[in-house]
Amino acid sequence: MPLTYRLRSLGLPIVPGEEEYVHRVLDQPLAAETFRELQGAARHVGVTAEFREVVGYFGTPAGHTPPGFRLALDLEADGLLAIDLVRDISYDTDGALRPTNVLFSADSANPYEIAPIAGLIANLTCNPGIIYDLFLNNPAANVDGTFHTREEVMAEIGRILGPGCDVCVELNNPFEADFGKILEEAERFRQILSRWRVVIKVPHTGPVNAANVGQLLSGDKHLDRRWWEPATADALRGHNLALKLREHGFRVNFTLMFEPYQAQLALQARPYFINSFIRHRLMQSTKMIELLDDFTESRDDGVLVTLRDYLIQNDYLARTDTDLPLQECRRMAEQLVAYRQTRTAEGGDGLDSVRHNLRVLRETNLPDTRLIVCSMEGERNYPEVDKLLASDEFCDMSRRVVVTAEPGYLARFTSTNQVVSYQRRFMTAAQGH
Repeated sequence: MPLTYRLRSLGLPIVPGEEEYVHRVLDQPLAAETFRELQGAARHVGVTAEFREVVGYFGTPAGHTPPGFRLALDLEADGLLAIDLVRDISYDTDGALRPTNVLFSADSANPYEIAPIAGLIANLTCNPGIIYDLFLNNPAANVDGTFHTREEVMAEIGRILGPGCDVCVELNNPFEADFGKILEEAERFRQILSRWRVVIKVPHTGPVNAANVGQLLSGDKHLDRRWWEPATADALRGHNLALKLREHGFRVNFTLMFEPYQAQLALQARPYFINSFIRHRLMQSTKMIELLDDFTESRDDGVLVTLRDYLIQNDYLARTDTDLPLQECRRMAEQLVAYRQTRTAEGGDGLDSVRHNLRVLRETNLPDTRLIVCSMEGERNYPEVDKLLASDEFCDMSRRVVVTAEPGYLARFTSTNQVVSYQRRFMTAAQGH
């Protein structure tokens, strides 16, 4: 029977004045190799200033450490074994790992729908649409108009979720020219949520910039510039903004990632999260296949006109491309479908970008960076993601994945028809006890 080693097994004297902190972790297990390495080398035990600050900030009950942190040991030159708390949402209370390597996240800014799922998630993501359209300015959601500002909403969400969850807040205007104003916005949320929990969402910007973003807000709300013809500075604005925020101590969720080819360059910005958006991309690929197959069968140019309109409507083409040759539109759609491998097992489920990004992430030098799988709906998306993460190829990467969706969507997959059938049987039986 293997022996169980714990910190207290070392029998080290505690640094005077740090007893209350050290007693929180004395029963933490140690690997046999770690125990042997520390024997004779460690002379006394204490905690870091970070440990004390974390425990104090979150008002952690005596004898415990808060969720969302793992324990780290540092042996100093004088033999002091310093115990630290390192932010890691894979961990629950008292340094215990969460039940599964795959973590879950909620796409919501509605405190009322977050509350039932709070104990099951490790992250929350929101954006201006989620905050303002779906909650603050929605009387059905913001009951009695209780909440008035984004800051009030984030404070309440932080209270509900507690220390174990990261909270990703997106910038209201990533095109703001004054970085000082962006930094001020980010700092407000660091004050509300703490430096340990806050993550700033920075979007890819493509050809959109401060001068033309107004085109997306008025008229036909389409850009007059093609997505693949951005100015270099515009396309890399998000990357450079992420790097700047990182310099100021912020972790970044680098969002709006749809195609596999975005990943390698996104990782150069050293983000905390990268993303794979699923839903709209798969729907659009499916529609393109439908139109391409229709044209192959009918040879009717009217089908290609419909295809061109569809490409413009969904920003594959600029609003000025109404006269683009139809065969060029066909070639573009065929190339997109081929790249996404939508007609094959690799991409038929819409998860080719997830597969690619996990393969890329496996080879990075960023051990703390995770992939958020997001933008899901319908009966297939989550079950397909679930199967992929349990597959032989990707099971080793499960600890690098966060699955996020609206709470109601995740809740759907806690149930089956047989839950209803068995409840009928059990409750009927209970009536006659």
